[in-house]
Amino acid sequence: MSRKITLAFLKTEAASGIILAMAAVLAILLANSPWADSYFGLIKHPLTFQAGDIEITKTVLKWIKDGLMTIFFFVVGLEIKHEILRGELSNPRKLALPVLGAVGGMVAPALVYLAFNAGPGGAVEGWPAPVATDIAFALAALAIAGPRLPPALRTFLLTLAIADDLGAVILIATLFTEHIDLLALGGAAAALAAMVLAGRWRGAPYGLFAVLAFLVWAFTLESGVNASIAGVAAAMAIPLEPRRPGEPGMLNHMMHSLHPYVAYGIMPVFAFAAAGFSFSDLSADNLLSPVALGIAAGLFVGKQIGVFGASALAIRLGLARRPTDSSWMELYGCALLCGVGFTMSLFIGALAFDGEDPTAQSAVRLGVIGGSILSGALGMAVLAWSQKVRDRLGTSAAPTTTPEHG
Repeated sequence: MSRKITLAFLKTEAASGIILAMAAVLAILLANSPWADSYFGLIKHPLTFQAGDIEITKTVLKWIKDGLMTIFFFVVGLEIKHEILRGELSNPRKLALPVLGAVGGMVAPALVYLAFNAGPGGAVEGWPAPVATDIAFALAALAIAGPRLPPALRTFLLTLAIADDLGAVILIATLFTEHIDLLALGGAAAALAAMVLAGRWRGAPYGLFAVLAFLVWAFTLESGVNASIAGVAAAMAIPLEPRRPGEPGMLNHMMHSLHPYVAYGIMPVFAFAAAGFSFSDLSADNLLSPVALGIAAGLFVGKQIGVFGASALAIRLGLARRPTDSSWMELYGCALLCGVGFTMSLFIGALAFDGEDPTAQSAVRLGVIGGSILSGALGMAVLAWSQKVRDRLGTSAAPTTTPEHG
């Protein structure tokens, strides 16, 4: 991304993180108030979608996951494509550190979760829940705690989170497909192929892509494949190159037009619908269940070990460089913020367990919220301390050191 585009993206994400937190708190308050029945009644209310012979009935919460969140994954797909072709992910030297950090930040939390759930009473199927990072929350925490820290730290965290999201999408595609309707899947493939062909037509109207993307989503939903994959697949078919010199291009236009609606609308709506749980359903067994402890420890312990450990190893081996002008402590603070899984972890955790099992779903929410709060709080404390050290020394850069070895 250009510097101007990146700063605009970061500003939107930072503000979105605050709104997300407010939506989650409101959901928890309502779930434990005299209006709890109305709250749960709303998110469990059935709605029917019908198009021709296709008729699908889902709860409001399920439609948010399978409908609105598809738009979220569409924007994520646009961001991933842009970064791979034009942004940080297109530069091997800049790519190494965040990608290796993302890999470590997925493997370590999964292992930590499995350590809690490998024995009797555990639920090994929940291991993908703590591997994700919430871009909005992580960037918001960084912006609040260290507004004057080196810009390279923000770029590192953003790129790592995007690479992390790509890994999460792959997990969703491979792990959470229970059955496949080949005819419907063929329809989705045909609509996707039509999008690719439309991308070769410079004069193709945006409305055509919207209709074809809708068909990709509808057929994917009917096929049994998770609808989030439809969003990412449709995004990959959007052309990057501008139609005429001086224009931003369809991909950039869509990405930056949709991003505020996703950041300020769709994600808070999902947080409001997915984060609420009743304290009355919690017992000592819930609080200390392997699922809740595994997710919380995976996010808080596994993420920081995986991200910082893999990043430090890559730097020491000369495979990558530390973000420009940053210190080891600041890199560690960013690794801690990667443990704020929230939106993505709630989404994946809800897929990993039976949606009709309130005990499992409450354990997922408890683990995600607990691990995210611990990671965010400690990460912000570390980065705020580093910011104070910089301010006291009157420097805008880390102490002079070689970037490879600190």
